[in-house]
Amino acid sequence: MSAEPGTVRPGGRTARVRTAVLRAAGDVLAEQGFAHLDLADVARRAEVGKTTVYRRWGSVTGLVADLLSDMAEQSVPRTETGSVLGDLRANAALVRRTLADPRQGALFRAVIAAATSDSRTAEALRRFYEVRVAEWVPCVEQGVARGELPVGTDAALVVRAVSAPLYYTLLTTGVAPDAAAADRAAEAAVAAAAAGVYVVG
Repeated sequence: MSAEPGTVRPGGRTARVRTAVLRAAGDVLAEQGFAHLDLADVARRAEVGKTTVYRRWGSVTGLVADLLSDMAEQSVPRTETGSVLGDLRANAALVRRTLADPRQGALFRAVIAAATSDSRTAEALRRFYEVRVAEWVPCVEQGVARGELPVGTDAALVVRAVSAPLYYTLLTTGVAPDAAAADRAAEAAVAAAAAGVYVVG
């Protein structure tokens, strides 16, 4: 089976081309939204030949999928503080900083909006969050091992519970959550987890 366009990890000049194209695609998404993402325009911004972009990514959705894959790979690794609350506060702070960033926040809004009507973008977005949730799952698992959370706690559900209210705030108000909101999100998720809300099976 051949790889999906844009998913092969290149080196050398090809890597530089990929970096430039993904940066340009992210800029367009942040500035103008998914509807205005055009491969020819991205190629022009990246100073890359149109045929290179069309051959490599094939479509706008293929390009967005690769952009999200790259973002997941480049994201900051988890923080381990020695307590599940400390770890998840760090997670919430990272999510808040991302959403508050003028470029990143706008980019995520554009991709989320596109995912509501485009199945390939939706799948790429799901894969992005699967990678990010998996990165932070060990923090919750360690909390269970230390006895801070009950055995049987679904770690992925807890991690998602931290970021969910932060995204909801951004999407429903248009304003990025502040540091206090991030702390509340982490504290609420940990309190619910400690009460057994996320015990499954």
